[in-house]
Amino acid sequence: MSRYILALDQGTTSSRAIVFDKSGRVVSKSQQEFPQIFPGPGHVEHDPEAIWSSQLQTAKQAIAKSCCKIADLAAIGVTNQRETTIIWEKSTGKAVANAIVWQSRVTASICDRLKKEGHEPLFRSKTGLLIDPYFSGTKIKHLLDTHDGLRARAARGEILFGTVDTFLIWRLSGGRCHVTDVSNASRTLLFNIHTLQWDDELLRLLDVPRAMLPEVRSSSEVYGHTEPALFGAAVPIAGDAGDQQAALFGQACFAPGSAKNTYGTGCFMLLNTGNKPVPSHKGLLTTVAWQIGSKTTYALEGSVFVAGAAVQWLRDGLQAIPNSAAVESLMNQVPDTDGVYMVPAFVGLGAPYWDPRARGAIVGLTRNTKMAHIARAAVDAMAFQTRDVLEVMQVEALLPLNTLKVDGGAAANATMLQFQADILAVPVRRPVVPETTALGAAYLAGLAVGYWDGLDDIVSNWALDREFMPSMADATRNRLYEGWKKAVSRSLDWEHDF
Repeated sequence: MSRYILALDQGTTSSRAIVFDKSGRVVSKSQQEFPQIFPGPGHVEHDPEAIWSSQLQTAKQAIAKSCCKIADLAAIGVTNQRETTIIWEKSTGKAVANAIVWQSRVTASICDRLKKEGHEPLFRSKTGLLIDPYFSGTKIKHLLDTHDGLRARAARGEILFGTVDTFLIWRLSGGRCHVTDVSNASRTLLFNIHTLQWDDELLRLLDVPRAMLPEVRSSSEVYGHTEPALFGAAVPIAGDAGDQQAALFGQACFAPGSAKNTYGTGCFMLLNTGNKPVPSHKGLLTTVAWQIGSKTTYALEGSVFVAGAAVQWLRDGLQAIPNSAAVESLMNQVPDTDGVYMVPAFVGLGAPYWDPRARGAIVGLTRNTKMAHIARAAVDAMAFQTRDVLEVMQVEALLPLNTLKVDGGAAANATMLQFQADILAVPVRRPVVPETTALGAAYLAGLAVGYWDGLDDIVSNWALDREFMPSMADATRNRLYEGWKKAVSRSLDWEHDF
């Protein structure tokens, strides 16, 4: 009996690999950051080779640290930054351009044109998504439009598209598997979440050849095996889900009405809505959460583009802190923001505003403002943006939220989580194992190969680390949130004025 599962968690700013045991606890892990590329304002790219090399190295390091043999690995699960778009040559496996990252606003003009032509209701009804540069479909179109002859090659099957999961599985399998799962496919603007198929009408509107698309599979099944030379033996690749859906699964949010919030580069709240997609009319996304066997689970999602990335900006841009973890000690030098608000709309605003032309703003500055106030405002913005999403989510799902499970790097910040509970007026629960994104991928892979017997095993593994109870007065909560909304109004619809 194999003893472990390896999860590959390919994120926006780093690649991680974690070995888990049957109790869902971390045996070993490795993490490596890789460069961010900013070709212009609001444009974000990655080098696909940096993605691959960092992910492969962390996988090998995590296996070595665990002291397990390859035969001890039951399977590999993959989870990934979603919507990030890679196009590569089938014959060589080499990318034809940098990956366009989910944060990038480079396709704003394409989206504007599609909206003006009246196509948004069609995309909305079929995909559950808005027309926005966030999603993969317009990124594919942009790459095909800007590289001579690429669309014709794609139509002949010479050029392949994939989100990061697809690219990794292709490389891991030595080019034998060109697949994705339903959760990642549902983020492309090309996938019908009702039929669970690529949609010919949407492909035609974006002029994307079907031949370049991966095969869509469930989130938990054996897709293939790793190239033996990579790890010394072939290992089943058996789980695949976008990072936010994987975190929902890893948090054991299996009942309709259960929700999680992940504080990573962005901030993403997902609410399980059961076996039927719930349409949104107020800026949320309807998405596939996962598919196991023939059973598909859906979710409502609020996508915040910049959360932890604002802390990285404090570190790298302002050089105010030596590392991201240091933000908590800096912000705790002051009791509050002293009226300062930061709206981190560095690449526009996501849910519920969906304004790609919004830009970042810091308001309420006085001569008394210190860097600690700005640091606290950057962290508070995560909590405010989460409330923006929750306000809409509870109305549309008709499901009141009783508790919020949280994870992601910033969930280690106890000050932030207490403020989150206060501003939501809802208890916030942090699990013992914070790596729920990787854990979700591990669970999906393990279920596929019989390592875990079923969902009950996963529910019993979940354990509470700490619960944060709201303690803020209603008047204070409302005053702070009104100030936030006023600050947001200053950042909206900014870029095109110049």
